[in-house]
Amino acid sequence: MITVSFSADRPAEPHVLVIPAASADGIEARLPATLTGAASVAKAAAAVARFEGKAGSVAAFHAADGDSVRHVILVGLAKAADGESAGGAIVARLLTSGETRVAIDLSGFPAAERSAIAVAVAEGAVLRSWRHDAYRTKLPAKQRPSLEKIVIVVGDGVEAAQAAWAPRAAVAEGVAFTRTLVAEPANIIYPTSFVERARELADLGVEIEVLGEEEMRAAGMGSLLGVSQGSEREAQLLVMRWDGTNGAEPTPTAFVGKGVTFDTGGISLKPPAGMEDMKWDMGGAGAVTGLMKALAGRKAKAHVVGVCGLVENMPDGRAQRPGDVVTSMSGQTIEVINTDAEGRLVLCDALTWVQQRFQPKTIVDLATLTGAMIISLGHEYGGIFANDDGLADALASAGKAVGEKLWRMPMGETYDKMIDSQIADMKNVGPREAGSITAAQFLARYIGEGVRWAHLDIAGMVWSSKPGTLWDKGATGYGVRLLDRFVSETLEA
Repeated sequence: MITVSFSADRPAEPHVLVIPAASADGIEARLPATLTGAASVAKAAAAVARFEGKAGSVAAFHAADGDSVRHVILVGLAKAADGESAGGAIVARLLTSGETRVAIDLSGFPAAERSAIAVAVAEGAVLRSWRHDAYRTKLPAKQRPSLEKIVIVVGDGVEAAQAAWAPRAAVAEGVAFTRTLVAEPANIIYPTSFVERARELADLGVEIEVLGEEEMRAAGMGSLLGVSQGSEREAQLLVMRWDGTNGAEPTPTAFVGKGVTFDTGGISLKPPAGMEDMKWDMGGAGAVTGLMKALAGRKAKAHVVGVCGLVENMPDGRAQRPGDVVTSMSGQTIEVINTDAEGRLVLCDALTWVQQRFQPKTIVDLATLTGAMIISLGHEYGGIFANDDGLADALASAGKAVGEKLWRMPMGETYDKMIDSQIADMKNVGPREAGSITAAQFLARYIGEGVRWAHLDIAGMVWSSKPGTLWDKGATGYGVRLLDRFVSETLEA
């Protein structure tokens, strides 16, 4: 990703000059005096681009600057809330342009507002600059990222901007970590290699614990291990703990992630078309791991544990079959109707384990759990199911604040009855209708009395087929910023 710094003045080295503006009116007053005759050119460029100052909109032109020619970009930005869009738009335009440095001049804004605007612009720019080109060995030069550095000019507010940016930079690094995990192919990221990637969080102070199949078998995790038994890759339960309260808060808040590093559907095999996308079926675990990196990186004053159930779902001769009955760690039995409804079989044992081990009062799980969620909400919202209105509201509010939206879905006894089994305590799927809801009802059966719980079905959110404001095509890192904001507002407030 690009680097961001803050400066009192524009840098001396060559750079693209970016001038944020709320409209094209009065733009001549924002132009440096060294840009000879730039006012008329700027107005013409704004007119051609129909630039009206909308957040993230751009208009570009070139103007004489002493003995050289300066590339100048106008970007729509009126307030701090527009900053991320502006930063993302600048990077999207210049990342592979051949330009290497950018200076964003905020001198036209009141001094008291510059720090907040600068941090928002920086976060948008850094997030939008992430790419995963590790395996593109013959990428043409014109398609390679050239942009290296952004300098944000804040006048006398350098120290304030730097202080405000440090925790946001840590969160951006957590998002990048998640995106990389999600983007890696399944022959690179599988349960044990996922764990090895996560071990680097120990350098930030995160306590790492790992349960292998032997330990999980001893604990009675028959549901999770049933999913894994068709794979040659050993399942893992990854446990990450960050206590930024120095023991003042003895009980952690728990985040649990589904980590199916590749999902063929098992014996209930998925259609071949699009199956390659199932490398991102560990997006929930990826988000939890990125969250832990973010919290540790910014030294969050919160006690949090992240648990990831990591498995591959493969159609081996040893794989579980439709109709099999497995016993979960809770002692409840499950009739496996469809082996492609495997995420809930992984999560239920992880949820039981974290409750028995840490006795959390609040649990949030994240999972790319159902295709039905995409049918319901498309790629605009993640679904949220919860047994507590306050928890649901807090998560939705955090998501709205960072642009990672959630939509509350219903639950109830009628839906719960749809997964009753005639030969076991429950089935792992209900009828075709309400597929996301019955999946949530399945998980709810593993939540202890008095425990606040929310389930985020993010199937439509972890991967994007088109560029967005803060990401290119591919992994979005959805969930990290949402949960970081939730922690900040509920555990650190």
